[in-house]
Amino acid sequence: MNPALFTFKTLLGDYPNTLALKSGQIRSPKIDFDFVHAPVANRLFKRVVRDLEFDLAELALVTAFQAKAYNKPLVMLPAVVGAGRFQHHCLVYNQERGKLGVSQLKGKRIGIRAHAQTTVTWVRGILMNEYGVDLRGIRWLTFEHGHLAEFPDPKGVSRAKPEQNMVQMLLNGELDAAIIGTDLPDDPRLQSVIPDPHEAAQAWGERHQLVPINHMMMVKREIYNNHPERLRQAYGSLLLSKKAADSHKASSVSKGSTHSSTPHQDLTPFGVEANRNALELLLTYSTQQGLIPRSYAMQELFGDLQLTQ
Repeated sequence: MNPALFTFKTLLGDYPNTLALKSGQIRSPKIDFDFVHAPVANRLFKRVVRDLEFDLAELALVTAFQAKAYNKPLVMLPAVVGAGRFQHHCLVYNQERGKLGVSQLKGKRIGIRAHAQTTVTWVRGILMNEYGVDLRGIRWLTFEHGHLAEFPDPKGVSRAKPEQNMVQMLLNGELDAAIIGTDLPDDPRLQSVIPDPHEAAQAWGERHQLVPINHMMMVKREIYNNHPERLRQAYGSLLLSKKAADSHKASSVSKGSTHSSTPHQDLTPFGVEANRNALELLLTYSTQQGLIPRSYAMQELFGDLQLTQ
């Protein structure tokens, strides 16, 4: 860190598209980044919205929408960090205790990490809008507080005891199902409630013309208002880091390496237009589920600062 440069105190996880920036491979002559140690950034998201600790920070999208709703002095940047992914497979049940289908979810007890978690919001929105599931007929059990102190769990949502573990409860039969994102264990007992989830997700994504995204960058409004050129440079550094990862991936594909996505899918899109479909659908889901009071226009979330793609 160079004290002579304009320095952003930054929260950013370790991902392929952030590696070049966090390793120092990409540098700017006018700005610097003071990275807080956080290989997994989501454990620090409360500090982003409650303590306003960071100048520039990765944040879950539903948390970012709620930050807007509660007038936090933060502005979104259209920079996806951490790869987007389809979510249909994240709702799982223990097949040793009998098959569970989407039509059988009424009255079932489903574990979720937090009520306003972005992955949970995507999955609930898919259940409601694609499969006609009445979300009010499910008994939800949360394991963590939400990121914003102003938004507690709503009435009808129960909280697990501190010593309880969601996966273990699912295996023990104390839960009928659970929505599990990146922490989903590779356990053959855990099967998707949605049948053929990967095929269903691809068809859904093609219909909506999107890949679900979970995390974007946020910046303090004071910096957005008073240091736009420094912010453009920070965004440019993030974009260069993404392009370095894209180039490495393309090189690996040409050499015969395999990847979980097709080569034409951009799982870390930058820019408002590249993310519009996903953001607008997630805003709709968030509004339907009572997580935000209304949907927001893109300009309300991102402002009008012009950023080079």
